[in-house]
Amino acid sequence: MDSITAFKQQQKSAWSNFAQFENATATSAPRLVAFAGVTAGTRVLDVACGTGVVALTAARLGAHVTGADLTPELVVRARHNAQLMGLSLEVHEADAEALPFESASFDVVVSQFGHMFAPRPAVVIAEMLRVLRPGGTIAFSTWPPELFVGRMFELLGRYGPPTPSGVAAPSLWGDPHIVRDRLGDDVNDLRFDRASMAADAQRAALPRIHGIRRPRAAIVGRPRCPRSAARRDAARGPRGAGGRVLS
Repeated sequence: MDSITAFKQQQKSAWSNFAQFENATATSAPRLVAFAGVTAGTRVLDVACGTGVVALTAARLGAHVTGADLTPELVVRARHNAQLMGLSLEVHEADAEALPFESASFDVVVSQFGHMFAPRPAVVIAEMLRVLRPGGTIAFSTWPPELFVGRMFELLGRYGPPTPSGVAAPSLWGDPHIVRDRLGDDVNDLRFDRASMAADAQRAALPRIHGIRRPRAAIVGRPRCPRSAARRDAARGPRGAGGRVLS
């Protein structure tokens, strides 16, 4: 068994107990789905879907959603969650670096803290773009390397077991310069929302969202702090007609 295959087998085992932490990603899921512009009828692929938090959020909007994850225990959990919610969700046990789907099959490809753990960035981004239709959208959530979670990953990488040659640090997906380099010529007119990337202490644990709309534009940003939004909404009082709340 080569080193990359062995690494993936370790990943399967390491993520098998993630289901107990799925609520920690629930608040970010609607932000990513909204950011990606998912609507009813959209064909969506959730790469490294885990327990289906993002996939099911998209399915609630009426999108046609497919999930893919390397870990069989999480695939089972995603199917169970879909059954509990009464939603249609197709889930496959699949490697993000070898997606079992035809090219140009999806309108939107998303990943929430998932694709960043694939060992080879060039391979996983090539697969995500391959299955995306021309003019479609790819959007993903990652952790900024300079903030809390990114620094935690750095610490774990520094003192944990060494990774095989060619395996990239997950937190690098939060660096906009590296994202630009990895996307290369596959995306035209890549734009970054620098104002939303302020590294203040209140937002230190919030993810950074990257969105790419092919072939025209791309936006990178971080969502608002939920607590700050809640305080603002409380001060404003009940929303008037036409207000919209993501849930």
